[in-house]
Amino acid sequence: MAPKSTKTRMTEAHKAALAEGRNQGRAVKRYLEALEANKPKRGRKRTPESIRKRLDRIAETLEDASAVERLQLAQERMDLESELEAREAKIDLAALENDFVKVAKDYGARKGISYAAWREVGVEAGVLKRAGVSRGRT
Repeated sequence: MAPKSTKTRMTEAHKAALAEGRNQGRAVKRYLEALEANKPKRGRKRTPESIRKRLDRIAETLEDASAVERLQLAQERMDLESELEAREAKIDLAALENDFVKVAKDYGARKGISYAAWREVGVEAGVLKRAGVSRGRT
């Protein structure tokens, strides 16, 4: 006779702990992705006006361009339109930062993430201080 399967059921506390871990992970992920997306880039800064001017120039040039140039200009136009759209879509970094501050200490402790690792990925020292993450291990 085969031994009877002994599946243990997850307790409500265990389910709640898993849900809390997922929520913490989401808050950390959103904040880090927003930091990455808003990181200053090297080189000359483009403004919405300069993007629009370039789009106007592309529209003027497109008519007289060769087939290959039209292809390249079409791609550049699409890239610029995407960039302009992304710039105009505001990210509420303050709200993401507040969510991060609420969970960073516990998340870091659970995952073994050091202060230096947080700093290396771009989290400012002041944000870590607000979160209660110290220079020693969290």
